[in-house]
Amino acid sequence: MTTSPGAGTATTGRDLPHPPDDAIRLDQVLHALADPVRLAIVAALAADPGEALPCSALPVPVTKSTATHHFRVLRESGVIRQCYRGTAKLNELRRAELAGLFPGLLDAVLTAAAREGERGRQGAATG
Repeated sequence: MTTSPGAGTATTGRDLPHPPDDAIRLDQVLHALADPVRLAIVAALAADPGEALPCSALPVPVTKSTATHHFRVLRESGVIRQCYRGTAKLNELRRAELAGLFPGLLDAVLTAAAREGERGRQGAATG
């Protein structure tokens, strides 16, 4: 499959479509980050900066088909970049692109999620 250069779409069967920076929209990023499973994936990628991780190394407590959906939402919204290395599909957070477009957003969301998780753990321990 061949597409026009710069379109942000796939050029071969092994390439995955990613939106170019100027096509990443805030509403789509927020939608992607609103799901707890996707947020956990993003948090895991953020915890290991600069390292592209295979899907199997990320916390995805759902079926394979549902996990595929979650990764696709993250990729198509511009939150992650995916590429194949051999048979493994690697995932990388598009931190620089997101920071350039929406300064502070990713850090604020991840900090809030960590605080919420900590409150949940404290509540469970005292309850």
